[in-house]
Amino acid sequence: MDEPFFPTLMGNVSRLPMNSADQAQADLERLQRAREQIVSQLSKTIVGQQEVIEQLLISIFARGHCLLEGVPGLAKTLMISTLARTMNLSFSRIQFTPDLMPADITGTEIIEENKTTGARERRFMEGPLFANVVLADEINRTPPKTQAALLEAMQERQITVGRTRHTLQDPFFVLATQNPIEQEGTYPLPEAQQDRFMFKVWVSYPTFDDEFEVAKRTTGRGSSDIQSVLSASEILSLQEFIRGIEVSENVIRYALALVRQTRIGQPGVPDFVQDQLAWGAGPRAVQFLILGAKAKAALSGRSHVDTADVQFCAKPVLRHRIVVNFAAESDGVTSDKVIDQLIQNTPTAQDQLLQDARFQKLFAS
Repeated sequence: MDEPFFPTLMGNVSRLPMNSADQAQADLERLQRAREQIVSQLSKTIVGQQEVIEQLLISIFARGHCLLEGVPGLAKTLMISTLARTMNLSFSRIQFTPDLMPADITGTEIIEENKTTGARERRFMEGPLFANVVLADEINRTPPKTQAALLEAMQERQITVGRTRHTLQDPFFVLATQNPIEQEGTYPLPEAQQDRFMFKVWVSYPTFDDEFEVAKRTTGRGSSDIQSVLSASEILSLQEFIRGIEVSENVIRYALALVRQTRIGQPGVPDFVQDQLAWGAGPRAVQFLILGAKAKAALSGRSHVDTADVQFCAKPVLRHRIVVNFAAESDGVTSDKVIDQLIQNTPTAQDQLLQDARFQKLFAS
């Protein structure tokens, strides 16, 4: 594998003893350099889509998986493959099709002859899931049996074949894409599997200026040379730093308030949620809101997390974890609109949350 083009970030850090404040500042600066270098490399092939790129980086540094949804031609696959090239990691792309079987992605045991002894031996042949970055392209085009083969890998970072467990190498990310407009011959991901994805990112159409630049770049002779800027050890170190960021109780309560308000039939849930949702978000939503807020704050150059960071992560974390009922869907209500209402109706100040009778019911055991 090629060496990173840029000097490694870890090598630039002083080995002299640091106090905790100095170390946190050094880690923040390290993360800032990594972010700038990755974005610089991505800009060679990707035009615009800054918010999508920001959400991808948050999910990676928070050690989560990401599902990208958008109509064809919006560079979802190119964005993921280019991002993988900016990191000095192994990469594999799986094109999901209706005839794909679980063993095609996890790997299988084969029998081969030992040339020395002549004896036949079993050997495990690894599938494309044995990579640091896995692009699951058009994940909704393969049957549930094959989709489910990803579950253990995504949650446990391991694969079980027969009676043997095979550990996947860290870091490990599943970055999946799906097309929302063509439903014939597709198999929508069940809610339980969508819940394994930290973020569901909506990739929208580019602006006029961005599309103009895309047309210029892609219809000429220009080519881009993407360089690796981060190694596996550097990514793991930055992930650990983000995990170690402290979060105030106010921010945790705010994340809890957003999630617990989506659970219909529970005390303190607002009327518009009771009328519009069929199902609410589970505990993973709270965990991913807090982890995403930590990564958002760190990528913004801050070692403290506030409620605005939670609000930034609310849509990508919650949109695939809440289910709009039939009546609301008929009226054009989407999960994003419900999330907007939740943010508008949830105070950010701790004293307001604790004093409001409705939120007292939400926080009750």
